[in-house]
Amino acid sequence: MRELTLQELEDILVGCAILGTGGGGSLERGLRTVRQDAAAGKTVTLAALSELADDTLVVSPYYAGSVSPLSPEQIKAYEHLPRIPDEPPLVAARALAAYLQTPVGAVLATELGGGNTATALSTAAHLGVPVLDADPAGRAVPELVHSTLYLGGISIAPLAVANQFGDVAVIQKVANDGRAEALVRAMAVVSQNHVGVADHPTTAASLRGKVVEGAISHAAKVGAAWRQAKADGADPVGAVCQAGGGFRLFSGVVSEAWWKDEGGFTVGEVVVKGTGPDHGSEYRIRFKNEHMASWRDGQVDVTVPDLICMFDATTGDPILNPAAREGQPVTIIGMPAAPVWRTEKGLSIFGPAYAGVERKYTPLEEGRKSA
Repeated sequence: MRELTLQELEDILVGCAILGTGGGGSLERGLRTVRQDAAAGKTVTLAALSELADDTLVVSPYYAGSVSPLSPEQIKAYEHLPRIPDEPPLVAARALAAYLQTPVGAVLATELGGGNTATALSTAAHLGVPVLDADPAGRAVPELVHSTLYLGGISIAPLAVANQFGDVAVIQKVANDGRAEALVRAMAVVSQNHVGVADHPTTAASLRGKVVEGAISHAAKVGAAWRQAKADGADPVGAVCQAGGGFRLFSGVVSEAWWKDEGGFTVGEVVVKGTGPDHGSEYRIRFKNEHMASWRDGQVDVTVPDLICMFDATTGDPILNPAAREGQPVTIIGMPAAPVWRTEKGLSIFGPAYAGVERKYTPLEEGRKSA
């Protein structure tokens, strides 16, 4: 175990925002959270799964809901309600521990994302427990069922849900993870599309072989490479490709970008007109919170579970959904998914079919030049 510096925490979150494939929550908010925690004297300890006692209770705290900005009408509709001082995922984690009558011993980030990984780091800091150097996705994902914990047969319930207005619910049992998704989304819809969740309470022993170990360290490596390249005046996107084993997919200018709220998700598309080596071609990305699939000149290029990541070509900053704007120069890269997602079981819930693509999954690296 080791205590993380603020610089390491920031590198982790930048790396997570990149690996979050357009989703995973607000990087700006995530950075603000860890900086505020550091200023308040809170510390974060990173632990390998092997460093925990077998009976350590581990929970996953995170935010769930839409990543779309709120409309003035949505803001006004909730103005009369009180606000709680603590972050809802922390409230949910405490409620779950109280229900189980067992203290939380460690925290597992539910995914890699600038916002949700920050939530795990902050929750761990406030509970005074370590955060695991692992996650159950190796990227950001749109639904609760998209988890290696589901693939490994670890129950999502009991789970706790809390919102910023002080409403707290503990769901003792669910029929399946799909029902858990529906219940959490329903509460998010009446909570300004934003709730805190703590789920998958389990022991450290039961997690072995069922999470993507080293995921947080990998995000730190990607984030540090991005930061160093920017500081050196080098190409940050190229540095990310090298650090993350990625491939350049396309460069151009955004010609179309639209999105809408649909069932508690932010869905939409971004169309890019090629420039430079890609002049004369067109690239389209479909997203559901995260990037789901892409097409080059009408032909399927990359699908989930592989990662599709978009950067502002001028600043090198990762672009989160739904922030892409017409006229924005962008660079798009792809990175391979964690091996567990490329199994038959993984692809059955998070493969091309989920993205609405009628095609057998093809690993993105096939037929491409090395990064």
